Amino acid sequence: MSTTAVSPDLKALDAELNQNILSGNIMEAFEKFYADDVVMQENSEAPRIGKDINRKAELDFLSSVQEFHGASLLGSAFDRDRSYSEWEIDATYKNGQRQKLTQVAARQWKNGQVVHERFYYTK
Repeated sequence: MSTTAVSPDLKALDAELNQNILSGNIMEAFEKFYADDVVMQENSEAPRIGKDINRKAELDFLSSVQEFHGASLLGSAFDRDRSYSEWEIDATYKNGQRQKLTQVAARQWKNGQVVHERFYYTK
């Protein structure tokens, strides 16, 4: 991927968003960095459109977690108005199941906010 066409602001915004996630400030980051008309999608599931619907999905996910054991940002890349982050997440869910998940978050940015994000992972 070319990094020459990437705005330094995009790298800084993406780094700040990722740091917020790593620090456990997930909902604060969501409110700050995601556009009102954001589209979010899990793998090939139907996209969720709008901040209200996606806020509920984020809160539902967080409420399903009993304990976070850790999260790591394995790497990131940039290309024009897009950022890509590879994550490793280790959590125990309220159903008692512990799961280590590796996922890629592909984000499209506009005016300093995420307007589209798609997660790629296997369970």
